[in-house]
Amino acid sequence: MSKMAVVLLAIMLIVSATLSNPLMAETWTVNSTASLQQHLVSASAGDTIVLKPARYLGNFEVNTPLQLQGSAGVVIDAQGIGSALKVAASNVSVNGLQIKNWGSDLYERDAGILVLEQTANIHLTDNNMQGDGFGIRADNSRALHISRNQISGNAKLHVLDRGDGIHLNGVQQAMIELNRIEYVRDGVYIESCKGSIVANNDFSQQQYGIHYMYSEQDEAFGNHSENVNGGYAIMSSKSVYLHHNRAENASEYGVLLNITNGARIEFNVLKNIHNPHGQESLGNQGRAMFIYGALDNQIRANEFSDSDIGIAMAMGGEKNRIYENNFINNLT
Repeated sequence: MSKMAVVLLAIMLIVSATLSNPLMAETWTVNSTASLQQHLVSASAGDTIVLKPARYLGNFEVNTPLQLQGSAGVVIDAQGIGSALKVAASNVSVNGLQIKNWGSDLYERDAGILVLEQTANIHLTDNNMQGDGFGIRADNSRALHISRNQISGNAKLHVLDRGDGIHLNGVQQAMIELNRIEYVRDGVYIESCKGSIVANNDFSQQQYGIHYMYSEQDEAFGNHSENVNGGYAIMSSKSVYLHHNRAENASEYGVLLNITNGARIEFNVLKNIHNPHGQESLGNQGRAMFIYGALDNQIRANEFSDSDIGIAMAMGGEKNRIYENNFINNLT
């Protein structure tokens, strides 16, 4: 773990302790849709709302710094419309909920949990989520901690019609760890963000495990992408540190560097990247790594194995440093 990861984790732990021990806080217990709606309106900053096992129908919004605590048997069902839960305040913790059946309108940002703009210090942990749109979406916020969630999309939808498991846009300093994400578009999509850490997540049955766009100074380690189109896509980004990850059984590539500068790609295992319909004349074979117009990156100590092509390069690739890698049993 890098120094940046250690510092951010320490900040998240301090915030978590603050959330769990607020001064003068009340604990409220709810057991129906009406009582949950009522307490979301009447609760004070620092309060805890404990949901008893029941089915809570509709759409809910958190406008006060508080903790929302669930347990086995707690189900929030958005009934196929909109976002199940909107977080519109800072210093909010949501954990232990089963959230399902939110809307599918990606333009309206339908999500299981939608974190609204200008919020900070949001903790989303131990939730089980299944729906068509985004699992968790956050825009223009900071200091998010998303941990130990199970997020499943709709396997019946075309992969590009699904929402992302976790979608961050303009978010600063996010920690995303220990989540399991399947049947979505991209597992974690990070756009115009800075300082994110994505660690020890499992991705399967989706387009890309992690997808960076216009992002910088991000780090990803300990992740596993399997049965995906591509493991890790880094596009138009700067100074991304991708290390100690695995990608296997992908059809397009293990790692894509697309017009990206200053990345460090180290100690990753990229294995069995194979396109069963790939043709050399079409240039669509499975590539353990594909470098496309990317400059000044360091690619060191990775394993490229059992793939159609170990490394493919197009549209330049000057000033990339490629050394100490293992190439094992690739066709090319």
